[in-house]
Formats: sequence, structure tokens, C-alpha cells
Amino acid sequence: MRIPPAILTLLTGMGLVLAGLWIGQNVNLLPVDASANAPVYDELFKVLFSIGTILFVGILGLLIYSLLRFRRRAGELGDGIAIEGNLPLEILWTAIPAVVVLFVGIYSYDIYDRMGGMTPLNDHSMHGMQAEQRTWGGISPVSFDGQEGLTPLPVDVTAMQFAFIFHYPDSNITTGELHVPVGQPVALQMKALDVIHAFWVPQFRLKQDVIPGQPTLLSFTPTRAGSYPIVCAELCGPYHGGMRSTVIVEEPDSFAAWVAKNSPNASVDTPVAVQS
Repeated sequence: MRIPPAILTLLTGMGLVLAGLWIGQNVNLLPVDASANAPVYDELFKVLFSIGTILFVGILGLLIYSLLRFRRRAGELGDGIAIEGNLPLEILWTAIPAVVVLFVGIYSYDIYDRMGGMTPLNDHSMHGMQAEQRTWGGISPVSFDGQEGLTPLPVDVTAMQFAFIFHYPDSNITTGELHVPVGQPVALQMKALDVIHAFWVPQFRLKQDVIPGQPTLLSFTPTRAGSYPIVCAELCGPYHGGMRSTVIVEEPDSFAAWVAKNSPNASVDTPVAVQS
């Protein structure tokens, strides 16, 4: 019994979609997630990877099938069949990409907005509310007014050719490494002294340009203790490739001990909120 071409095409399409979804959900190409917003970004990556896999395998499979099925046979010297067009097929291959592009655009915008991308770069209150008032990765909702959850840790970041300098205004610590406690939101007030730089931590899924004359705020909540690279992702000069630092995410007790050890004012204790 011969399977009708329409049924065979439908079954092939369903198998292709299921295979693409499985591959997209099981792909492991990203670095470890170490911030509260990383899982949100990772979901978008998996969706885009699934769509890309479906399109790549589908188009490549159709191309290989066509090369084999419709190749010139031995002894065939005439022209192929003249096909003027196929209206249903043209509607299909126009409608499917349109729907995919529309879906990706809306979904990407939603993720961008949820991560605070639509908030003005120097709006402290709105940026904090959008970026932190959610339950991501087991972190309780927080706010920048200090009335709920944990109070953000303020850190001033200065980008220059070719280094990042971090200053903690509460404890008057200045260092070349960023130390933050796990589970507590952090508010980076960033400025550039010379040219455009970019603060990028791949494990946090965060990248923010630092522009001269335009202070910007970047907020995040680290969720995994460890040391992660800070990379300047904007070409800023001949030694751009060496403009790197490290963010060290510590348990609250270890972070409090680091503050006490490095604070120039021994009598000043930096309040570190420990999540209960």
C-alpha cells in the first residue's frame, strides 16, 4: 500500500519538528548559568536553536532528496518538465517564515523587556523593579526600595583603557575584582573615562555598553558561587583583548569576611543581607 504524498509530507514534517524541539531542549553549548536572569535567556536560546535546527535539517534534507530524486538519469537528454508555479506551495513557504519571524520577534522583545532592556540606562528605580521583581532560579522577589526581600549591593564601576575598577561606597573599598554575595541583588553604577567599553559576564548572560558621559545602571542577582570572567566586549583600543577582570561570587559569610578584611575603615561594617 502506497502512502499518499500529503500524508508522507505531514509525517515527515511532524518528525522534523519533534526532532528539532528535542535537539533544542537538550543542547548544551552555553556556559554555566550563574545569575537569576540566565535561565530566562537560556530559554530564548533553546527556542531559537530549535527553530534553526528545524529549518537547517528540513532545507538540507529537501535539497539532498531533490538532488537524488530528480537527478538526470543515464540516457536522458531532453529538458525537464516545465513547471509554471504552485500557488499553495508559494503561500506555504511565505506564510511559515512570516509566522516564525513574527513569533521570534515578539518572544525576543518579551525576554528583552523582562531583563530590563527597555528601561532607561540610568533609571535606578525602574531598572531595579523590572530586572529584579521576579522569582527566577529560586530567588525571592526583591525591590530597590528595601521594603521587600534583599537590599541591593551598590557598586561603582569605572571602565578605562584597559581595566575595570570597582568601588564599594558603603565600605569604601576599591579593587580590581568584583566581589558579590550569592543570592543578593547587585546594582552596578557604571561609567567610562575615555572610550566606549562593554561589561560582559557570559555566565550571567549580561552585556552592557559603558559610554563616556552617560552613567548606566546594570543590576543582577548572582545565584552560583564561583569565579567568572569579566570581559570588555567593545573594541576599545590596541589592548582591548587584555581588558579582563573577574567577578567572584561568594557565600554571604565569606563576602562579609572579605569586606571586613579589605575595608580601610575597620569600624565601618557593610550591611550584607542574608536570605533566610
